[in-house]
Amino acid sequence: MPEVGDIRVLFIAGFGPIVREAPASRKLYNQILGIRFKEEQGGYLHTEALEGAKSFALWPLSQAAQSCFGKDSWPADIPAPQAWLEFDVDSVEEATAKLEALGYQMLVKNKKEPWGQTVSRFIAPEGLLVGITFTPGMRGKK
Repeated sequence: MPEVGDIRVLFIAGFGPIVREAPASRKLYNQILGIRFKEEQGGYLHTEALEGAKSFALWPLSQAAQSCFGKDSWPADIPAPQAWLEFDVDSVEEATAKLEALGYQMLVKNKKEPWGQTVSRFIAPEGLLVGITFTPGMRGKK
C-alpha cells in the first residue's frame, strides 16, 4: 500500500479505553491484569511502563465476529465493540480461567488461530473487545 499522506506516523504514542464505569475498569486492568498505574487528579490512570503495540490494525467487524463467533455478523444481543485491545500473557489458559472465575464471559476461549496465536476474548466494561493472547511471532518464537 503506497503512502498517501503528508504526515508520517512514527509509532502509537498511546491507547486506552474511555471508561464509563471507573471501578469496574480499574478492577480489570489494575487488579486482575496487574497493570500498575500512576493516578492523576480526577482519577486519570496511566502508565508508561508497558511496551508499545506490536500491531495497529483496522479490523473489520465482520472479521472480529468470525473470530469470536464463527459467523460474519456480530450478534445483536452483544454490543458491538468500538475498538480492540490485546494483551500477550504467559499462559492464555491460566489467564482465561482466572478471568472466568471473576465473572468475565469469554466470547472465544483458548482458540488457536491459523497464524499461531492462541487467544481468549471478552468484552471489557467500556465495550472494548479485549484479547488475552500468546503470540509466538511477536516473541521471536516460531
